[in-house]
Amino acid sequence: MARPDGRRPDQLRPVTLTRGWSSHPEGSVLVEFGATRVLCTASVTEGVPRWRRGSGLGWVTAEYAMLPRATNTRSDRESVRGKIGGRTHEISRLIGRSLRAAIDLKALGENSIVLDCDVLQADGGTRTAAITGAYVALYDAVTWLAGRRALTGTPEKVMHRSVAAISVGVIDGEPRLDLCYTEDVAAEVDMNVVCTGTGDFVEVQGTGEAGVFAREQLDALLDLAVVGCLDLADAQRKALSSL
Repeated sequence: MARPDGRRPDQLRPVTLTRGWSSHPEGSVLVEFGATRVLCTASVTEGVPRWRRGSGLGWVTAEYAMLPRATNTRSDRESVRGKIGGRTHEISRLIGRSLRAAIDLKALGENSIVLDCDVLQADGGTRTAAITGAYVALYDAVTWLAGRRALTGTPEKVMHRSVAAISVGVIDGEPRLDLCYTEDVAAEVDMNVVCTGTGDFVEVQGTGEAGVFAREQLDALLDLAVVGCLDLADAQRKALSSL
């Protein structure tokens, strides 16, 4: 069965990483996976949370949010509702965990970096786009710190590996890479996979949305995700060498 946008099963949507999209943060990237657009900013503060003081280690954390009209219908702002939803908490924690896998917190020194990932437009894969873009924003923030001699190591030492993320799923029995929204809601199996730039796994989130799935299907989806993440790592390298 043909995909909604005519892509091959193993083909990413067009990916764009625009650095310096916002002028105020120490790092900022507008990441686009097809029609999904996420603004990722990295903000640096001197010092670390109280529970980490005196450890010599830095800290990286993340917050994720979706604009009210990022989707087909308007949703209320969580700040107005007075309660952050479980999905938002889950995605924020996933982004933070993923990016901490990319950075040497000791080489960062006692500095903190907060990654804010705001979905401007959603068409599936918002969390994977956020992780992929946040890595580039984080790298720029670390470079900013290096320019002020605030690191205990070089940016290359601090950012000792890259991370990217992609969605995969099974639709009508076919494994597919980088699901758009219409595929995501129809998927029999749905997964989000975070990988390093060398193809090692950081995190795998997967479920059988419409039943169970076989080990062979799992292996096929993971193979597909690794190829996608390696392509994204290449896009990250090109973006970081563009300025």
